Amino acid sequence: MTKTPATSQAPVASAPKRSLTPRRRAREYALQGVYQSLVMRRAGSLPNAAAIAKQLAEDPGFRRCQHDLFQGIFAGVLERTDELEGIITPALDRPINELSPVEHAALLIGAYELAIDLSVPYKVAINEAVELAKTFGGTDGHKYVNGVLDLLAQKLRSTEIQAG
Repeated sequence: MTKTPATSQAPVASAPKRSLTPRRRAREYALQGVYQSLVMRRAGSLPNAAAIAKQLAEDPGFRRCQHDLFQGIFAGVLERTDELEGIITPALDRPINELSPVEHAALLIGAYELAIDLSVPYKVAINEAVELAKTFGGTDGHKYVNGVLDLLAQKLRSTEIQAG
């Protein structure tokens, strides 16, 4: 029987591998960019969308994302942040500036896809935003994102929901 020295380190559990489609990657990079923008705004700075996009594009994984989807979501959310926050705010149980930046970014992306990009089915828009919140957010943040976007979908996509 071999004894392990008391000073040896326990094996480090690695994160499970995720299978990322180019579309999921695009949304993840969009979330990172929107997050950066929100953090900069909260700090009183004006975010530079081009600089943020350039920085994200330098990541080796970026080349495997669907670039047009990334650009559409990222630019669309930044151009319409005030409008999207106006859509989101009535569904919140707290002031929007009290949301974590990850939840805030996921809600902006979900609201963008629900309200603006009608080519995305409402279930996909909600699911993708929830998955972003699960991956990058706090423990139960995804549940909050799901609840808020479900309320928004009922308002914004009622015809689609009724059609089944």
